[in-house]
Amino acid sequence: MLLVWLYGVMVVGAVSRSAVQISTEFGKAPLAYSLSAVAGLVYGFITYSLVRGGERARRAALVCCAAELAGVLVVGTWTLVEPSAFPDATVWSDYGMGYLFIPVLLPLSAMYWLRKARTTAG
Repeated sequence: MLLVWLYGVMVVGAVSRSAVQISTEFGKAPLAYSLSAVAGLVYGFITYSLVRGGERARRAALVCCAAELAGVLVVGTWTLVEPSAFPDATVWSDYGMGYLFIPVLLPLSAMYWLRKARTTAG
């Protein structure tokens, strides 16, 4: 239940942030704002999968969490190596530092829980 709540908060945060940024200043940092929107969609799909339940949804959430973690690591590293590529922060910038590192910790926690839930159920 905690994972669903945390992902729900991240959906609201990422989607609302990107919606405001895209609608008001998209030309300033289109890549950053688009990546924040993608992060919001990923969070939304994971939230839906966790709520839905079942083996197919669990597998889909696991794959999506792995993709989310890859995105956080790639974008986080990219923002450190080439800061000029991101004139404004994304949800995943600096490994989610602006969100208390929740974007890097959440998929790790979710993948652990999803794998453990499979072992317990199976």
